[in-house]
Amino acid sequence: MIYQPSAYPIIENNNVKIIGSGTKTLMLAHGFGCDQNMWKYLTPYLEQKYKIVLFDYVGCGKSNVSAFDKSRYEELEGYAQDVIDICEALELTEVTFIGHSVSGIIGYLASVIAPQYFSHFVLVCPSPCFLNLPPDYFGGFEKEDLEELINLMDKNYIGWASYLAPLVMGGENDPNLVKELESSFCSTDPKYAKPFAKATFFSDYRNVLPTISFPSLILQSRSDSLASVEVGKYMHEKTPLSSLEVIDAHGHCLHMTNPHIIAEKIELFIS
Repeated sequence: MIYQPSAYPIIENNNVKIIGSGTKTLMLAHGFGCDQNMWKYLTPYLEQKYKIVLFDYVGCGKSNVSAFDKSRYEELEGYAQDVIDICEALELTEVTFIGHSVSGIIGYLASVIAPQYFSHFVLVCPSPCFLNLPPDYFGGFEKEDLEELINLMDKNYIGWASYLAPLVMGGENDPNLVKELESSFCSTDPKYAKPFAKATFFSDYRNVLPTISFPSLILQSRSDSLASVEVGKYMHEKTPLSSLEVIDAHGHCLHMTNPHIIAEKIELFIS
């Protein structure tokens, strides 16, 4: 489904910020339960060379939640339209889209709908589908386990956040990063977090991968409880013009735990 741009001012809706300088534009898109603040570990390595567009999906961070439409944001296409709206509002071209986790697929969807805005894609720990769908695909989770996780959001939202944060960040990483991610989860109103969670964890966008016509760099963590190396290999095999690099690291948030390495990979890829 293709959504019409919102009647609300896009810059306010998505809390758009532009930092850095340079002729090349990087658009950084956060994952589920996060906001643009999670890129603060990576941007210092890039802002001297690139124009960087930061934003929050509607319902996340400091976005304008009055613009939230449940019917739009119960599918990832709704979040892809946020990306397109921002590109249109800022009159962007030749964008290198850098998406964390589910935002990798969101960026791909945006490029299918509006290819005129994009040039390259960098996907940090992406997954086209988190479900196990044997015998051909194993995304890492049984549907029943994900349903239980979503139900926990209703029963004990704080408990849900405290359970999920170390799983996502990786237990071997800095406890302060785990706490930061947990705080990010807790600061998102469940009214907006739950539709995003369902759209993230129960969707299957494997069919989109062969349609992507832009060069892509897939960066996967060697040890990631949410998106395994095998998922990265699957994406690489199914996505034309893609390359895969496995980073010797733990956790699902490489842009926070290993920002210097991610910055180096991005620069090499787009130069």
